[in-house]
Amino acid sequence: MLDIRPVGYVVGLLVAVLGLAMIIPILVDLAEGRGQWWVFVESALITTLGGGMIALASANGVREGLTIQQTFMLTTGVWLMLPLFGALPFVLGATDASVTDAIFEAMSGLTTTGATVLSGLEDLPKGLLIWRGILQWLGGIGIVVVAMVFLPELRVGGMQIFKSESFDTFGKILPRAGQIATQISVIYLWLTLACMLSYLALGMTTFDATVHALTTVSTGGFSNYDASFSTFSGPAEYVAVVFMILAALPFVRYVQLINGNPVALHRDPQVRGFLMTVAVLVGVVFLVLRSGFTYDSEQMLREALFNITSIISGTGYASADYMQWGGFAVALFFFIGLIGGCAGSTTCSIKIFRYQLLFASIRAQLRRIRSPHGIFTPRYDGRPVGADVLSSVMSFFMFFVVSLGLISVALSLTGLDFVTSVSGAAAALANIGPGLGPIIGPAGNFGSLNDTAKWILIIAMWIGRLELMAVYVMFTAKFWRA
Repeated sequence: MLDIRPVGYVVGLLVAVLGLAMIIPILVDLAEGRGQWWVFVESALITTLGGGMIALASANGVREGLTIQQTFMLTTGVWLMLPLFGALPFVLGATDASVTDAIFEAMSGLTTTGATVLSGLEDLPKGLLIWRGILQWLGGIGIVVVAMVFLPELRVGGMQIFKSESFDTFGKILPRAGQIATQISVIYLWLTLACMLSYLALGMTTFDATVHALTTVSTGGFSNYDASFSTFSGPAEYVAVVFMILAALPFVRYVQLINGNPVALHRDPQVRGFLMTVAVLVGVVFLVLRSGFTYDSEQMLREALFNITSIISGTGYASADYMQWGGFAVALFFFIGLIGGCAGSTTCSIKIFRYQLLFASIRAQLRRIRSPHGIFTPRYDGRPVGADVLSSVMSFFMFFVVSLGLISVALSLTGLDFVTSVSGAAAALANIGPGLGPIIGPAGNFGSLNDTAKWILIIAMWIGRLELMAVYVMFTAKFWRA
């Protein structure tokens, strides 16, 4: 019989930690003086006590390691339970949100999707605004740890190719997994602090700089303003680009860097592929803007660089309404969101390495066709790629496309138009944030959608953040019989 106590113990502890994190918005609300601090006091008590009780009830089942079933359940369970408790301040607070809207906002925050159902953000209590930033910041570091520790072990979507890389790359210079997680957390914290200080230096208020640093480094994209990042157009966009790119690179490479390997980033094919992709796309969009608009060249380059980086990294900030840039640009932005950053980063979507493996497989297959008697093996980073990795990657692509189609159809059945349905499905499944069109595009939000559509998107965000297969495997009979 499956023992869920080890899973319950870890989930309970994490829920309790989430409750303790509510101390920050309590202090912020007390400083603001709008009388909303009690919302977070109630939420913190419910969350901390609830998580503590779950952990205590499961403590007698704690053991040294987890089975494969328990690991899958832990990975998926964390991203189910935390949004439920994280939604409490939205239900009890000044937004007076429905349960559906509250869970949507919390799920979007913790999965670093960045899609929002809230409007009039400038008028919300500061405690609630910083809570949105905290949710994304915690979700960002959480997914880095999951990507480096759990997904390679679970062999999800080709992530097993990084199984040895996470802890044993480039001359065995890395410490144990626990030490790596600690170093990643420290790096994540320093990146956030550096981002905040950079925003402050460019004239942002302390509060705006703090919240936007939390949501930039987590590639989450929640802003304090309905106009998103267009409120800070100018030099702040360049700062955001730098930190979005840094957050989109594999954090394990930073660990290797500080442990004595100065070429760790340069040698990673993901990093080279990601930076080259961004450069090419920025060049294409810049040429599109130059051919059809009268902005000055610096503004065109800045808007292209910022919005391309924001969408490809899944951050979801918008400094301009790119729906007005023409049909080609709109279509390009849709597909850009399906690329993503590097594995082991805070980014989302399909990820660069899967495209690299796909192209390597196609290249090997074409060579086999030209030379039927030759032996051609796909290679990644100079090493042969096993059939199990390629099979896993191909399965991921298939499941992603099928999931995107099914979610799009489900959304259209709720009464949404074609563009909103397809782009909404992509925005949620790839955890991008904004969709396309006048409703959920960069100038809109998800607040006007019906509750059924919002629940479909909530499930899509959850599935997409956990790389699809980690969720789908739990719906097979063999998983529960194992």
